[in-house]
Amino acid sequence: MARLPYLEADQVAPEYRDMLKRNTNLHKLLVNSPEMARAFNGIGGYIRFKSKLDPRLRELAILQVGWMEKSEYEFTHHVKIGKEFGVTDEDIAGLIAETEGKPSKLEPLASAILKGAREMVRELAMSDATFAEIKKDLSDEHMVDLVLTIAFYCGVVRVLATMKIDNEPTYKEVLQQYPIPGVK
Repeated sequence: MARLPYLEADQVAPEYRDMLKRNTNLHKLLVNSPEMARAFNGIGGYIRFKSKLDPRLRELAILQVGWMEKSEYEFTHHVKIGKEFGVTDEDIAGLIAETEGKPSKLEPLASAILKGAREMVRELAMSDATFAEIKKDLSDEHMVDLVLTIAFYCGVVRVLATMKIDNEPTYKEVLQQYPIPGVK
């Protein structure tokens, strides 16, 4: 159960109701602080709609963070979002395999990005070797977008966990296909 209330549109000032367009528990809780919610939505919106980073690779990086942190909410939401941006079931199977140290059929750049995301979750930063491997294929702009995307979602999973934000029932079905170890 969430630690703060989920607010509906009629419970927030009219100038903040646009932040509830995405009818998710995360947005309903964050709007308890409307200006912070607006700032949060600004970064998230840039990542999803304006970043020039390949959207499939972006979503794989976000999924890796959600999987590593055992964030049911983040992982399940981004499975659905990721599929809108070209993430396949084979990609997700590859992510899970690589997280377990097994080989996958993912292309080298996707594998390197997943490794970089795992390093940022586990070690705080990407190693020099992983950064250099990814940098062979990505511009400086793409590298900044990738690192900030991973860092942002490392923060998002901590918000979700600390605020105990409930996953919406429509997303729980994803766990039937991709059960996260240690998540009930």
